[in-house]
Amino acid sequence: MPDIIQLLSDHIANQIAAGEVIQRPASAVKELLENAIDAGATEIQLIIKEAGKELLQVIDNGKGMSPTDARMSFERHATSKIKNINDLFSIRTMGFRGEALASVAAVAQVEMKTRTADTEIGTQIIIEGTDVKSQEPTATPVGTNIMVKNLFFNVPARRHFLKTHTTEFRHIIDEFTRIALAHPQIAFRLFHNGAEQFNLHAGSLKSRIVDLLGNSYEKNLVPVEENTELINIHGFIGKPEAATRTRGMQFFFINNRFIRNTYLHHAVTNAYESLIEKDAFPFYILFLDLDPARVDVNVHPTKQEVKFEDDRLMYAYLNAAVKHALARYNIAPSLDFTLNPEIQQLPSVNLPFTDKQKANTEKGYLFNTFSKEKQAHVIERKDSLKQWKDLYQIAQTVAAENKTESSQSASLHTENETAALSNNNVLLVSGSMLLTTVKSGLMLIHIRRAQERIWYERLLDEWNNGVAPSQQVLFPTSYELAPGDAALLTEVLPDLARIGFDIAPFGKHTFVVQGVPAALPAGEEKNVIDEVVDQLKNESSDAIAGRSDKLLINMARRLSRNKHAIQQPEGQQALIDELFACTQPEYTPDGKKVFTIIKKEELDNMLG
Repeated sequence: MPDIIQLLSDHIANQIAAGEVIQRPASAVKELLENAIDAGATEIQLIIKEAGKELLQVIDNGKGMSPTDARMSFERHATSKIKNINDLFSIRTMGFRGEALASVAAVAQVEMKTRTADTEIGTQIIIEGTDVKSQEPTATPVGTNIMVKNLFFNVPARRHFLKTHTTEFRHIIDEFTRIALAHPQIAFRLFHNGAEQFNLHAGSLKSRIVDLLGNSYEKNLVPVEENTELINIHGFIGKPEAATRTRGMQFFFINNRFIRNTYLHHAVTNAYESLIEKDAFPFYILFLDLDPARVDVNVHPTKQEVKFEDDRLMYAYLNAAVKHALARYNIAPSLDFTLNPEIQQLPSVNLPFTDKQKANTEKGYLFNTFSKEKQAHVIERKDSLKQWKDLYQIAQTVAAENKTESSQSASLHTENETAALSNNNVLLVSGSMLLTTVKSGLMLIHIRRAQERIWYERLLDEWNNGVAPSQQVLFPTSYELAPGDAALLTEVLPDLARIGFDIAPFGKHTFVVQGVPAALPAGEEKNVIDEVVDQLKNESSDAIAGRSDKLLINMARRLSRNKHAIQQPEGQQALIDELFACTQPEYTPDGKKVFTIIKKEELDNMLG
């Protein structure tokens, strides 16, 4: 038999390796920005065109590279960060495996200019798909200017699977946001298609949060600061009112490196227990600084997943730090059995109570109210036990009378329910279901699910006919979103208009709601917007075709929370009539059962 195992060519191997690191334009942005940070830059510009598909350019004022280093930086596994195996356990820089530029160059056309401070002439390198086209001296400022053009030009299949410009731009903004938050001491600028999106000046973490995410967060920030021998935790968490129904405003940084960790996320959400709704997500930007030997950051190609030496200990520290911050700022209850030192220094606590002050107090209104008879709040000092016994006997008599009346009322209520069942043939069960008779037995209808099906078919009909009624609001409401969320919402504004929303951009990352669907309950528009954004964040690359259907399903769910419409028998019967006029009355739009029939035979078996 002929041999069938063979070595891959360097060209194919490089493209496979590049696929692990560069998955989309945002991946290249992350690698290039991290390289600029490692180079000691204090000012970084990111310039992109067509969501990074046409151009990604990063300009920094870092230390630059020599001609030899510039050429070596594009070789696989070439790095300045690791000399021996022990260096892997003490890494505090961003990139260290020497794959970033090599991976980018394998799938794009790259041009780099760089110069160090001790030379007058820099170096220019042009590479296409790992092939070095030229390397020559050039005039350029100190630092590095790298341009990545036509990403995936030599991998058409990978380019074909990129999402829309809006979605890819949102991923770029996400990476930009994480890196800018981790380094508030560095100034960042972002341009997209010639328009400036961000101009972030160097400053504090708080000012960086406000500049990046919006002014609405400034009043909701709670500082966290805990230093221990094992770990230092600092950053900000949001007040309970800043919690949202969508993910995306949760940031963990381990030694200034962004990570994802569901276990640590649970440590934070657990600290908010009883302060926010169960399906809400708290806002937090938390930095955890610890010995690099206690954490392994090299378990994933993008280095966004890590392994800790002791997960449970990290959980306990983080949970305690968040709880302490909430308690310190009077957001969560905290027991403190020591008197505040500031209160102890007040004159009213330190000075003795003089006879003159006592006499003045006894003349006061409050003292008389609580010490004299025939006053509303009189406190009896004599025979108080006898008075309580008399009150107890009176309470027992009243309770016995109430019990008799309650029994009579329950009997009457049962008779009324029986009459309602026999007269109207429809019975409201526990306020959430309807019971009615059919030829084969009893039908039990889930009210909210029935309303979902009815509203979905109404909305679908309005969508197809383009006649969705919209109600203009008296006082338009503005909503400020995170940059990535704003990009997503902009993409679906035409779809929202087709179901009755009148939403318009109002400045950078802010939208004003001027009209809502006529039947939408007041205050529900923000929840609809949050759900739409969350849906777009988590949709797959082939989900665009079903986007409108999901939008209608979400709207039907919001509109189906009217319990008042089925309190009267007429409303109950109307609900049943509308349900069975639908094309598919048995299931909700997302496939849940609307009603079930309990056959007469089953009822007979229940009763033996």
